Amino acid sequence: MYTDFFGFNAKPFSLVPNPNYLYLSTKHGHALTFLEYGLTEKIGFVMLTGEIGIGKTTLIRYMLNQVEADMDVTVIFNTNIRSHDLINLILSEFEIEYNDGISKAKALEVLYDFLVQKYAAKRKVLLIIDEAQNLSDEVLEEIRMLSNLQTDEEMLLQIMIVGQPNLREKIQNPRLEQFAQRISVSYHLSAMTKEETGAYIAHRLKKAGGSPGIFSLNFIEKIFEISGGIPRTINLLCDAALLYGYADGTKKIGLDILEQVIEDKSGMGVITKQKLKDKPQGPVKDDVLKIMKNKMMIMERRIDHLSKTLGSRISDIETLAETCRDELVLNLVNLFKSERKQRTQLESKYGELKGKYDLVVRLKKNQ
Repeated sequence: MYTDFFGFNAKPFSLVPNPNYLYLSTKHGHALTFLEYGLTEKIGFVMLTGEIGIGKTTLIRYMLNQVEADMDVTVIFNTNIRSHDLINLILSEFEIEYNDGISKAKALEVLYDFLVQKYAAKRKVLLIIDEAQNLSDEVLEEIRMLSNLQTDEEMLLQIMIVGQPNLREKIQNPRLEQFAQRISVSYHLSAMTKEETGAYIAHRLKKAGGSPGIFSLNFIEKIFEISGGIPRTINLLCDAALLYGYADGTKKIGLDILEQVIEDKSGMGVITKQKLKDKPQGPVKDDVLKIMKNKMMIMERRIDHLSKTLGSRISDIETLAETCRDELVLNLVNLFKSERKQRTQLESKYGELKGKYDLVVRLKKNQ
């Protein structure tokens, strides 16, 4: 919606993990080095942990794009499974044919034969298990047993487990001591610093063909304060701010727009309850009323402009409909509907904003 307005060739802050937009902060760079080392040297298990939205999936997809073409990879996302279902799930993910109702021993034999064939063809096999913090102790023990599938010289199956921070706590359980001993490479991905947050935002804007100057310095500082350096939260806030800027018709996004985004998103999990609790509650300031009034005036002018444009378009359509071909008439009608929809959306947004403005005015009068 706003890409053309800001001159982007794509949305810079999409929530879908995109390895092409990966920003290698110091921590992300170290994590990538550890993961690549584990895969190259084929040593034991590899473990990556980090907070929700820290960029684990993006990092793994980037790494998989860099690995050699002689590697077969599959990813397991469903970690709420029972131990006796694990092997069958692995067979299915690798698209290995097997009979329904197969015993666990037979399933292991089928998997072993598959791995031997890949080894003979000089191909590596990698199993990635995401959201591994949800795995039961029994399933983790089954995964450990898979490391026994090896030749005299090396493992036939490389395993990477990925999860949230409590995965590290989970494997410290004495019951999982043998599993923990199999983890040869481990890295915990932590949040970005304030400087890295600014560089991350600038990186994504440039990747999308935009200018880092779209956001003010105060905007960047506030983004870091609210997000804590978590990429997913940064993406959500920046994407919403660009949309609000587009609605307001401004190409310079400042702190006023971000504050509105924060207010609207605070009930949707973007801001923690503690941060909301700590948010200062003071009297309504005159500058806030002024900003809201200016926004309403801008929207009024845009609605008035659209109304006049629609009136002119309707007249043109009625005239052309008598002489133009059906296809041209259809195109004009579709254009009219699109502009009418846009006007309706603006009127709805204006009504919402006016309601907030009236409420603020009443609150100010009652002070």
